[in-house]
Amino acid sequence: MVTLEDAVIARLEYYGEHFEILVDPDLAADFKMGKEIELEKILAVEEIFKDARKGDKASEEAMMKAFNTIDHLEAAATIIKKGQVQLTAQQRKEMQEEKRKKIIATITREAINPQTKLPHPARRIEIAMEEAKIHVDPFKSVDEQVKTVLKAIRTLIPIRFEKVQMAIKIPGDFTGKVYNVIPEFGTTKREEWQQDGSWIAVVEIPGGMQDNFNRKLNELTRGQVETKLL
Repeated sequence: MVTLEDAVIARLEYYGEHFEILVDPDLAADFKMGKEIELEKILAVEEIFKDARKGDKASEEAMMKAFNTIDHLEAAATIIKKGQVQLTAQQRKEMQEEKRKKIIATITREAINPQTKLPHPARRIEIAMEEAKIHVDPFKSVDEQVKTVLKAIRTLIPIRFEKVQMAIKIPGDFTGKVYNVIPEFGTTKREEWQQDGSWIAVVEIPGGMQDNFNRKLNELTRGQVETKLL
């Protein structure tokens, strides 16, 4: 349990009522992001306040109206998940940077340049985000923010989410290894065994994963793979 000196306020306006709790800033942020943490470890005190600084407790009537319970832990969970948790400047910076990296990684994996059918390097995505002055919200999901980022950077670089199909030919000695890793990248659309024991297939993958896919195939086959972008 965090000490009162180190606790910050999490607050929520709910059903016309104001609620505050005192929480560990790191654990509360993790809980808000979806990690399973015992509420007792997050709270400095197991009380729901109307004004935490003044020590004014929320009434049972207000709690019932908003949360349909007077259980402090149930109410605290709702306040953290749906409300605002105070963050230190360093915390917010670290969370924004982590979320920014995940957004860039997602776009790099899924998107291509429609003019060349090739993926964009991560650095190009990063620069476009900087030029578009993208604000990363540490609490919004990656998927939600990816849509916003794509819309903003389309005015700066040609980009879109697209799947591509690649034809591959694998020597018989390596088919087992390759067959097992393909689901990590995409879906096998067609496949056929050749008389010489080799395996040919058409695999659909996110456009941005072309380089990684080729690199993995070359690693598994010791460079004896043949690939072609369809």
